[in-house]
Amino acid sequence: MAEIIQKDGTWTFDGDTVRIVPGRDKGVGLLRQTLGEVAVPLRALAGISFEPGRKAGRLRLRLRDGADPLLQVTGGRLPDASDPYRLTVEADRTGVAEYFVDEVRSALLLEQVEAGPALGYLLPGPAVPITAGAGDGTVAFDGDRVSLEWNWTAEEAKRSGGTREFRVADLRSVEWSPSKGLGSGWLRFLPAGTASPASPKYDPYTVELFGFKNDPLMALVAAAVAARMPHPAAAAAEQAPAAALAPGTAGQPAAPASGAVSAAETAADHDTLLRRLRELGELHQSGILTAEEFTAAKQAVLRRF
Repeated sequence: MAEIIQKDGTWTFDGDTVRIVPGRDKGVGLLRQTLGEVAVPLRALAGISFEPGRKAGRLRLRLRDGADPLLQVTGGRLPDASDPYRLTVEADRTGVAEYFVDEVRSALLLEQVEAGPALGYLLPGPAVPITAGAGDGTVAFDGDRVSLEWNWTAEEAKRSGGTREFRVADLRSVEWSPSKGLGSGWLRFLPAGTASPASPKYDPYTVELFGFKNDPLMALVAAAVAARMPHPAAAAAEQAPAAALAPGTAGQPAAPASGAVSAAETAADHDTLLRRLRELGELHQSGILTAEEFTAAKQAVLRRF
């Protein structure tokens, strides 16, 4: 088992799962502290990297697109202090971090984990029930129903309607956006069948965020709701049959592309497999893989040609 313990947190890897426990250092954001331990299965990973620095380095996990509801709703906009997949590594622990990276990369190669988009969430998202207060309101979610309660900073247009309640099944989407400069952020719920939403200040389905400490907690609520909605890949699959129809030919499938396309795809697949073979050879030569591990992994790759 590989393990790295830092003030920023503790990461362990047992060959199947990377377990992330946030530290108690002042640089650990409120989102990470509230989220708690995160278990990332190997099949949810697209890669891992370590960026050394003079005073401190940075260990990063890269998850497959669509694997994690938190990353799905935040879209790479989380600040570093709130990012659960980033670990600050002290300069004297660089060797441990590099060993951790090698262990995870070796497992990804041996298990032939696909790095492409996931067709469903591979992480469960934040636990429910969950409640967070920030900006002009407080949001509570029990796994089925969402309630929005407004505070004194909310516009009268929101407060006059009282507490807003609705079910996840009635939603089209959920969005989170952080505040930028003087611009407000938001946690927005879009009911099915609604037109373009109003400004966050006046929309009764949107909490306006002002850029304060608790704002990232709204991203956890958004992730908890998103985890219980249809995965984006499912919506794309529903639209695929329509997209496959040729323009102007109702009900008739589009003509397939020329054979050169499939030939190019086949060549690309072979290039990928050859690259994996080279990577396995390098891991074996450097002593990371034993002869037995190298032989088994090589045979698995060759079977795919």
